[in-house]
Amino acid sequence: MPKKLIKRWLPDHQKLKSHKHLQIFGDLLHDGNLWHLNRRSVTKAFAIGLFMAFVPLPFQMLLAAGTAIWLHANLPLSAALVWLSNPFTIPPIFYGCYKLGTILLNVPQQDFTFQLSMAWISESLSAVWAPFLLGCLVCAVFFSTLGYIGISTLWRLNVSRNWRNRQQRKKR
Repeated sequence: MPKKLIKRWLPDHQKLKSHKHLQIFGDLLHDGNLWHLNRRSVTKAFAIGLFMAFVPLPFQMLLAAGTAIWLHANLPLSAALVWLSNPFTIPPIFYGCYKLGTILLNVPQQDFTFQLSMAWISESLSAVWAPFLLGCLVCAVFFSTLGYIGISTLWRLNVSRNWRNRQQRKKR
């Protein structure tokens, strides 16, 4: 069941191979393991995608794609899971990471208002970067581990349930 559900949501691998932004990976995209849905590739893809969703850098999808190629994980799933942090969810996710970082570092939370200017970046970002990055790292490790273990457990439960069902059908 999870394999069929995941396949339904994934884009065609031929389209992804020819995507202009993924051409930097060249012939590496022709590795068949990047497109197969098995327990190992899917659990690695969940870990990679969830980790990269908490990385506060642009081009998270390219980072996820490169890591998926390097670790032989499912490429489309790794890149798709990065979109958990999208323009609507980034503010609450990153604010939560910042708050977690202030708690872990035991520093007071800074009050600031966001302004898109170089003066704000040079002044305000220097006060919040340490708790923010620590919170992002802790959340990335926690959620990627949780995703890896959760998907692995669900996959194994589904396989064992299917096996039991086949055994019961044979007995009839």
